[in-house]
Amino acid sequence: MKIFSAQQIRDWDAYTIEHKPIASIDLMERASAKCVEWLIHNLYTTRPIHIFCGKGNNGGDGLAIARMLIEHGCTVAVYILEFGHLGTIDFQMNLQRLHEIKANISFIQSEDFFPELKENDLVIDAILGSGLKKNLEGVTEKLALHLNNSLSDIISIDLPTGMFTDMSCKGSTVVHAKHTLSFQQYKECFLMPENEEVCGETHILNIGLHPHYYHSTETNLQLTELATVKRIYKQRRPFAHKGNFGHALIMSGSYGKMGAAVLCAESCLRSGTGLLTVHIPSCGYTILQTAVPEAMVETDHEEQFITSLPADPDRYDAIGIGPGLGLNDATAKLMLQFIQQVKKPVVFDADAINLLSTKKEFTSHLHESCIFTPHPKEFERLFGKTANDFERKNLALQKAKELNCIIVLKGHHTFIACNDGEGYYNSTGNAGMATAGSGDVLTGILTGLLAQGYSAKEAAVLGVYLHGLAGDIASTHLSQEAMLAGDITKHLSHAFRQIAQ
Repeated sequence: MKIFSAQQIRDWDAYTIEHKPIASIDLMERASAKCVEWLIHNLYTTRPIHIFCGKGNNGGDGLAIARMLIEHGCTVAVYILEFGHLGTIDFQMNLQRLHEIKANISFIQSEDFFPELKENDLVIDAILGSGLKKNLEGVTEKLALHLNNSLSDIISIDLPTGMFTDMSCKGSTVVHAKHTLSFQQYKECFLMPENEEVCGETHILNIGLHPHYYHSTETNLQLTELATVKRIYKQRRPFAHKGNFGHALIMSGSYGKMGAAVLCAESCLRSGTGLLTVHIPSCGYTILQTAVPEAMVETDHEEQFITSLPADPDRYDAIGIGPGLGLNDATAKLMLQFIQQVKKPVVFDADAINLLSTKKEFTSHLHESCIFTPHPKEFERLFGKTANDFERKNLALQKAKELNCIIVLKGHHTFIACNDGEGYYNSTGNAGMATAGSGDVLTGILTGLLAQGYSAKEAAVLGVYLHGLAGDIASTHLSQEAMLAGDITKHLSHAFRQIAQ
């Protein structure tokens, strides 16, 4: 699914109005009707409803929703925030329609006009939507704070008032919604961790915008969906043998962290690689041979950590390095040797990233088949601090292009920054995956896909989606609280089945 900017969304509305054709007031009516359907379906219409409207088209949506709810028999009070202008044409038309049914309408000129809100009341926020270009101030900001300080449930239309579509509102005043009802496509702001508390649960309502605009308009951002990964996924041929699916190498583990190597190896094999060798410190030999008998094990001469490259690393089709590796000085020297010598597809994770962050100049040795999988702190160590999630995403895209690599910035809606300037937000996964070892499992999956011949970009998009989907399936059986990282691997088979159908 393409993710459009605020301007592109406005252009899509205009294109629909011109080419459907449909009047803008009728498109507003359609969007408002979808919101009312949602409110009725979710049993919100039995409570006293307070609708707060600005004088733009977001406020016009609010007025149309108010009229439809009144016609449905609901108890509705409407509050219009005075901005000193008459409002948009569609706002005025909906205000006239509302006057015709003798609605309860109040005008807010200062905070003296703020209504008292009770716990059982429902607040609908239609003050400002995706057209917002500056932080809230004056009466508007005070009204937002008044709504937030109430005990009422808040449902925002389009966006919570005070939120921007494609830039950060961190540190600004924003209405805190329990639900946000938005239209047609996901907006980028809904995918940012920093906005979780203000968006609440986001619901995308299809209002029938013109499909030609969607298909003909370019954007560098996508939300990965099942259809996307189905196009990437490669079915196995009946006469295939293990040699057709690559030989992967995992360099992982140190004393006390051999579990990371086990998790990574298991998920690598479950991702479909034909052969797997695990290079580990010698203290982990028995552990690996027992826990993952399908893997071949090559031990380092050092007992507790890795200090040397495996024999002939070029014989492997892909390499994953980092899970449980540790930060020993000898391992750091190995890391620098590795990045200078190895030109095979590589997944860098965890301590491999932390070690590389101490010698950032060695990133000049990267090639297009490298994938980095940092969590936010690891990203910061390697690429520098950012003020918010939008800046971090933009920096990831910049560094992916500069270093000609793929950066998988882990989190809910994991972001994949590609060396061609494209970015993919993932749509699978849940909070149950926020547990030790989940990243090790992802590294194994990505390494296994690279070994099978997927490009770095394909492996990242497919692998992250599979990882999240397996986590979603696991959570339905185990609950999010009881999930372990190994449960993601155990449910990879079900994830592959869904993709292959």
